[in-house]
Order: sequence, then C-alpha cells, then structure tokens
Amino acid sequence: MTQSWASLGIDLHLEPAGPGLRKGLTDALRDAVRSGRLAPGTRLPSSRTLAADLGIARNTVADAYADLVAEGHLTARQGSGTRVAERAAPVPAAPHRKRPVRVPGRAGPAHDLTAGTPDLSAFPRTAWLKAARRALTAAPNDAFGYGDPRGRPELRAAVADYLARVRGVVADPDRIVVCAGVAHGLGLLTEVLSRRSGRSGRATVAVETYGLGFHREWLEAAGVRTAPLPFDADGTDPAALDAEQAVLLTPTHQFPMGGTLSPARRAAVVDWARRTGGLVLEDDYDGEFRHDRRPVGALQGLAPDRVAHLGTASKALAPGLRLGWLVLPPGLVDEVLAAKGYADTCGAPDQLTLAEFLTSGAYDRQVRLMRLRYRRRRDELVATLARRAPSVRVGGIAAGLHAVLLLPPGTESEVLRAAAWHGLGVQGLSWFRHPAADGAAGAPDGLVIGYGRPPDHAWQSALEALCRCLP
Repeated sequence: MTQSWASLGIDLHLEPAGPGLRKGLTDALRDAVRSGRLAPGTRLPSSRTLAADLGIARNTVADAYADLVAEGHLTARQGSGTRVAERAAPVPAAPHRKRPVRVPGRAGPAHDLTAGTPDLSAFPRTAWLKAARRALTAAPNDAFGYGDPRGRPELRAAVADYLARVRGVVADPDRIVVCAGVAHGLGLLTEVLSRRSGRSGRATVAVETYGLGFHREWLEAAGVRTAPLPFDADGTDPAALDAEQAVLLTPTHQFPMGGTLSPARRAAVVDWARRTGGLVLEDDYDGEFRHDRRPVGALQGLAPDRVAHLGTASKALAPGLRLGWLVLPPGLVDEVLAAKGYADTCGAPDQLTLAEFLTSGAYDRQVRLMRLRYRRRRDELVATLARRAPSVRVGGIAAGLHAVLLLPPGTESEVLRAAAWHGLGVQGLSWFRHPAADGAAGAPDGLVIGYGRPPDHAWQSALEALCRCLP
C-alpha cells in the first residue's frame, strides 16, 4: 500500500482520487491550492521526491505540476522550485467568533496594576540561555526519555537545597514533586483530599476569608467544600478550625491583606493538624520578596509531617515557565503521583535549566535584583499616595509585589468605575473576599494594587492614572 503524503520543508498531505493517476494528483493539488490549505508562496516537493513518496512515476508528477503551472495555480522557476502562485490563493472568509470574554488582569487596560504577576520584561533571558546551554550539555541521555513523575532528580535536589537554605523548609528530594505551578499543585492536592473523603462525605477545607479566587475554584470544582476562617486585625484566626480535612493558608505574606501569621497562630495551626490528623496546605507564593522586615521562615519547617508546601518560580522568574513544586509529608507522595497520573508534566530541558539556575546562584541574584526593583516601586507608590491621596491608607507593604489601598467606606465601586474609565486595570478588595463573607459588617472597601507587573518605563504613568481615580 503506497503512502498518501509527501513533504519537503513542510508536510504535504495529498489523496489522489478518481480515474487516472495524473488527473487524480492534479485535482488534489488544485483543490489544496484553491481552498487555501496550501498558502501562496508555499514550496512544493520536487517531482522526484513526491513521486517516490506517493509510489508513482516521476513523469506523472511532473505532468501534474505542468498542468497547474499552465492554469496559473503554480509557478516554476529554475533554482526556485515549484511554488503556489501568489495570485492563486483566495482570501478565506473570516470565521465567526464570539465576543472575547474579558478576564480580569489578562488584557485590555492601558495601565495594568492587577496583582499576581511580576515584571515580565525583567526575565533574565541571557542568564537563562547560559544556564540552558550548560544544563543541556551536561544532561544525561535519559533526561530526554520518559521521566520520573516526581520530576528530574537534578531539579528536586536543587529545590530541596534552596528551600532549606532560604525558606527553612525541611525538604527531602524524594518528597518533592515538580508541577506546572501552584494552581496545578493545588489541583493535585485537592484531588487527593476528595479521594480520601470517598463515601464518608464531602471533604471540607478551611480557607482564608481573603484569598485568591482560583484557590476556592480548584477546591470547589473537585467537590470540596470551602469554609472561611475569621479574619481580624491580626490576620487569619485558626481558632475556628475543627473537623476540616485541611486548611489552605498563605502564612508568610497573607494574600492579599499582606500580614504575617503570628508565632502563636502558627503554633495553633500546627497543634490542630497534629491533634486531628488534618493537612496544612501552605502557598508560599512570594516568600523571597521581603522589603523592610526580617525573613520569615515557611510554616512547613515547624511540622514537615503535617504541611504540604507549595512553591513556584513564577514570581522570581516568570509564570510562563510553568514550573512549581510540592514538598509533601511522608505518605502523601504516592497519592499525589496517583492524582498526577504517574506522568511528568513539565519538560525536562526547562527543569534542568532551572536546576542549573538554582545551583549556580543565578536564581539568588535574580531575586535580589527584583527585590530592589519592587521595593523602589513600593516606596514610590507610598510616597505618591501620601502626597496625592492622603485619605487612602496603604497596607500589606512589608513584603511581596502588591499593596492594599484601604478606601473610605462605600467608595470601592465608584473608584473601580473611575479606573475603568481611565484605562486602569485594578482589582477591588471585595473580589478576593470569600462569598460567605460578603456583606459582613465592617468589611473594608479597598483596592489591591500590583506593582510588579508594569515595566519600568510605564510605572510612573500607571501611578498617575491611579491617582486620578482615588478620592
């Protein structure tokens, strides 16, 4: 049976049909050109190559090409080969598309101050390329095969050393699972919790009253109930923890309010987990980016047997790398791998490159560089607001890439409307509030301002747009 395809530079799929090879081939080529499947300028295989691939005589292909050249569908020039004629391809009608859905913080505003994304223009391209070259040169051949579902051992070892040194995490490489970011890791843990609940009922996870929407969405999409914990001047209060299977926290830098879970409340969380057998999910999303406070270690260091630590390279490098990690308690690794499907979901070359980036010290240098940049922006934000909008209080600024602007009561909606009018992308504090806490007495009005996203050249104009929207 002969093959019905050929390629030279591009894949060329042809299915000659009808009586006579020459006519069938000519018709198939003509249809491909007229439909626009072969774009103007596309070079076709030589008659010898196409004839060999289709298992037919070379003269048959040459005659078909000649027929289409005579019709004006193809052109043939010495040294240039046979190509689709520029005038032969009609402009296809634009397909009907639905109106795009606007995702907050993803596209549209002239000035984007939504939280959660670093300055993408600061990605260390040159240093990353150097690390990639070194990593791939030294990589063993098996790195390009089907990998360990936990991730490359080089990366797991590098992450373990880095987290132990910088975040105080007790990290055994065998208990680290590489994943495609915190959202992916949380999804895996959510599936484990859902499976554990089984027929005994729907699992419940305690969450912070203020937090990332995707946290709740991942949990609830897997059939897990979320219960908000009380929030006061000292942050999230774990005293209400009871029979929940797990609790999800951002203890180092609460998102979005910005506080740090106190030692007493950390101890209370650990005591609850050990007393009840509950699991603590720790999202350490920006633990390296402290500004004017002493380093705060990860909660996992207090109870490695009860805390699943989630981390990512998204803030220090870029979310587009899709590289994160889970540091898991003993006994949880197999369940997470079962949820993952026992497949490595992150490309080995990028894992090897990140491992090299970590072990060479380039990651530390990038964090320090960006820490200075973000601190400068934070200082400019605070100084500008003190001068231009003195009625606005700024909080949550000791660390991270965002700040909370507390507004006069009843003004959040008005400010958001003004921001939309001025082309400013911001998020209201209410957007991060758990639905069960909506309408609660004393819930503050405010904005969450991400000062990591704008590139340096756009920062001052973004600040100016923000000030025009504030009371």
